[in-house]
Amino acid sequence: MSRIDFKQISKRFAPSLPLTVNNVNLTIDQGDFCVFVGPSGCGKSTLLRMVAGLEAISSGDLEISGKRVNDVPPAKRGVAMVFQSYALYPHMTVAENMGFGLRVFGANKAEIDRKVKKAAEILQLVPLMDRLPKQLSGGQRQRVAIGRAIVKEPEVFLFDEPLSNLDAALRVQTRLEIAKLHHDIGHASMIYVTHDQVEAMTLADKIVLLRAGQAMQNEGSVAQFGTPMELYHRPQNLFTAEFIGSPKMNVLPGRLVRAEADHAVVDVRGEQVTVAVDARAAAASAEVSLGIRPEHLVEGEAAMSSPLHTTLQHVERLGDASLLYLSVQPGAPLVTLRVEGAATHQPGERVTLRLRATQCHLFDRAGNAFRRTVELPS
Repeated sequence: MSRIDFKQISKRFAPSLPLTVNNVNLTIDQGDFCVFVGPSGCGKSTLLRMVAGLEAISSGDLEISGKRVNDVPPAKRGVAMVFQSYALYPHMTVAENMGFGLRVFGANKAEIDRKVKKAAEILQLVPLMDRLPKQLSGGQRQRVAIGRAIVKEPEVFLFDEPLSNLDAALRVQTRLEIAKLHHDIGHASMIYVTHDQVEAMTLADKIVLLRAGQAMQNEGSVAQFGTPMELYHRPQNLFTAEFIGSPKMNVLPGRLVRAEADHAVVDVRGEQVTVAVDARAAAASAEVSLGIRPEHLVEGEAAMSSPLHTTLQHVERLGDASLLYLSVQPGAPLVTLRVEGAATHQPGERVTLRLRATQCHLFDRAGNAFRRTVELPS
């Protein structure tokens, strides 16, 4: 069993400094692939290093397989870590690099050879076993670093931004290899740190979205914990809504006009928009924020939706799709519309948008989401 429990985990590097990690409470089940994602400075690598035993825990308890490990040395935690830098020994071959850790711990040659061969087959490194690191590409070096972790047969794999040094094509290839590794090993839990939400969305069984700054100090480090689709379709707060998704969610300030059990009506820049949420807990005329993703907006006439009149400011043509940046009124944040294919629109053109009630989100003044009455897919 390789369940990991974080129980009120906090980290402060010095008494005079603010908290780096604040009150983390979550459970990563055996076999889960969990991704820590968030803005710079949110503490995701610090949290990972606490699991590895490379960083002391200021308060709270960390348990691996039901055992408190706060004071357990890194070598006895049953974890293996893959760092952002490959950290390979330049004078050793691929095989020697992969087996070095086992040799240090006194494993016999036959056991080392067996485990190294098995890891090499998983990572398709067999033809490269006699090469030195300088003879390898960046992606191959990263696979060797992952192989060095695999041979230890840990209960928990830890990845600290392992793809950040690779170019775009290699990142995609290595990401697929890591996903396959998780599938092949199965029983081991994996924690993966990244700032890239594409990696988070495509690799994770569960995502831990961490926040930084004053919000973290007041509310704790974890903004939301759940499956990728839960964070995407059911954000619990405005921070999650705006962080997850590219392009990010459109957020428009509004005022609550009316709240019923199955819907609310919101005034947005003088136009009334219906949202499928229960906002009866809010006061009449309360300030709210309406959110809708660029791909959920509809251009032109559409039944059962609310209109929003805009002016086109700029178009980005991406090939498979186009992004239209639209002004609701001067000085207001631009609204992004995603349309398939190459858009023929021109700046200055008037564009009417339609907002479907079931695809809008609503947040109170504190940034907390109102309960949806019609759920999007999970």
